[in-house]
Amino acid sequence: MAVGVLALQGAFHEHTVALKKLGVEAVEVRKPEDLEGLLGLIIPGGESTTMSKLAEQYKLFPALKEFEITGKPIWGTCAGLIFLADRAVGQKAGGQALLGGLDCTVHRNFFGSQLNSFEAELPVPSLVQSEGGPSSFRAVFIRAPAIIQKGESVEVLAYYDVSSTLSLEGDEEARLEGQSVAVAVKQGNLLATAFHPELTSDTRWHSYFLKMVQKSGDLVNVSPKQTNPLVKSRSQLKDLPVFRGTDYLSLETQ
Repeated sequence: MAVGVLALQGAFHEHTVALKKLGVEAVEVRKPEDLEGLLGLIIPGGESTTMSKLAEQYKLFPALKEFEITGKPIWGTCAGLIFLADRAVGQKAGGQALLGGLDCTVHRNFFGSQLNSFEAELPVPSLVQSEGGPSSFRAVFIRAPAIIQKGESVEVLAYYDVSSTLSLEGDEEARLEGQSVAVAVKQGNLLATAFHPELTSDTRWHSYFLKMVQKSGDLVNVSPKQTNPLVKSRSQLKDLPVFRGTDYLSLETQ
C-alpha cells in the first residue's frame, strides 16, 4: 500500500516522514505517472501559486482531477487546502488554477503575512473520537488560509476562535472578534486543514487520513477502531511543535 505526497514544492518531506512513522509507504509525486497505484494523496503546504504553476507545467492537473473523481482520498494542508477549494479570494494578481472539488470559499491569507504565523490549541472532538489522545490539537498556522464559506455537504472538524479584528483585503475587510472560522473540514473523499500537522510529532491527522484511505480501498493496515498508538497523552507531546519562533520565516508558505 502506498500513499502519494505531491512533491512539487513546500513541506512534502515532513508528510513523508509522518507516513513512514505509521508504517505506510510514501511516494513523492511529480509527474502524472507517479499517481499510478496510489490509494491516497496528500497536497502539502507551500506557496500555492508556485505549486499551481508547476502542476500546470508538468501537466498534472488532468491526472490529479482523475485521481480525485475516482473517489480516492486527498488531503490538503494549508496551501493544499487552497488547491482543493472550489473558490479562493485574496489571490495574487492573475489568480491561480485550482484543482477544486471542495465546496468552499477559502481566503488565501486570512490570518495575515508570514510574520503573523502562530500556534493554537484547537478543540478536535471528531479527531479524538477517531484517534484518541488529548482533547485538543496543537496547530501550527503559517501565513494561513481559512474557510469563509462552505457548502452544506462540508463537515467542519475544527474551528478557530478569532480573538481580534482582522483586516482583510479591500471590500472583504471583516470584523470577526468573538467569531469562529473553519480551519479543518471534510467532504466525501476530501480532507483539508488550514494548519500544518506535519510540522508536529502528533500524527493523529495522518492516521485519520489513512482511515479514510482504508474506507476507500480497504487495504490500509489501520483498524477503524484503533486509536493512534503514537499519541495517548499530552505528556507524550512535549516536543510540539517542531518549528518555533523565527523558524516560521524560513518556510516557504502559501
